[in-house]
Amino acid sequence: MIINKALEVSLDQFLECSKFKDYGPNGLQVEGKPQIERLVSGVTASLDLIEQAVALKADAVLVHHGLFWRNQSGVVTGWMKKRLALLLKHDINLFAYHLPLDAHPTLGNNAQLAKSLGLLPQGTFGEQNLGMLGKSAVPVLSLHDLVQRVGTALQKTPLMVGPKDLDLQADLSKHWGNEPLLAWCTGGAQGYFESAIEAGAKVFITGEISEPQAHLARECGVVYLACGHHASERGGARALGEHLAKAHGLEHRFLDLDNPA
Repeated sequence: MIINKALEVSLDQFLECSKFKDYGPNGLQVEGKPQIERLVSGVTASLDLIEQAVALKADAVLVHHGLFWRNQSGVVTGWMKKRLALLLKHDINLFAYHLPLDAHPTLGNNAQLAKSLGLLPQGTFGEQNLGMLGKSAVPVLSLHDLVQRVGTALQKTPLMVGPKDLDLQADLSKHWGNEPLLAWCTGGAQGYFESAIEAGAKVFITGEISEPQAHLARECGVVYLACGHHASERGGARALGEHLAKAHGLEHRFLDLDNPA
């Protein structure tokens, strides 16, 4: 068991929240009952997740995507009212950590993606050093091999864009040497692609792709893998929830609610 405010202080220090300029508040976004014994974690504070947390009699919900973001109108109507009303009715705490949870060196989304794909982090890149650079612990024999590995780990076939002359079955060492540099940043990190190219990456792995990145991938000869925003960010909330359960003797359950995006 832990007190909600004590948990917020502990997580603020553990995730080093003060280091980040973020798009919304990190920490306790909705205050519920003081004592926390049952914790539910998930990617997004959706109505579905909150409803399932209620059914599980959770005292707190821990997510990567919270309720409040920059440029919102501030009104509590529609979907916002439904989510907030359910949390308040059942006195459930809502904790949300965005960029700090992406960046944590061991439990963060990027670190957990690396772990699931067998990647070895060797550095960072991009704004606020959120992206990771590294190499594969296991030789990448071909793009087909890499795509298969990503699809199996994330349970979602990635969208791949790259140079037109690159064969999926071709030995990558012929194009990039024995250990091509890889870059990755979970979620909607398509804006980091140019930084990854500048850093020397030959493959960029993220959640989403927008129209400009397809052209850049072809023109710059760098392979772009869009794995799904949700799929690429399952790891952080789960790992942090498991860490808190062990540290504070909490009951914990991670809810992986399918999202095609």
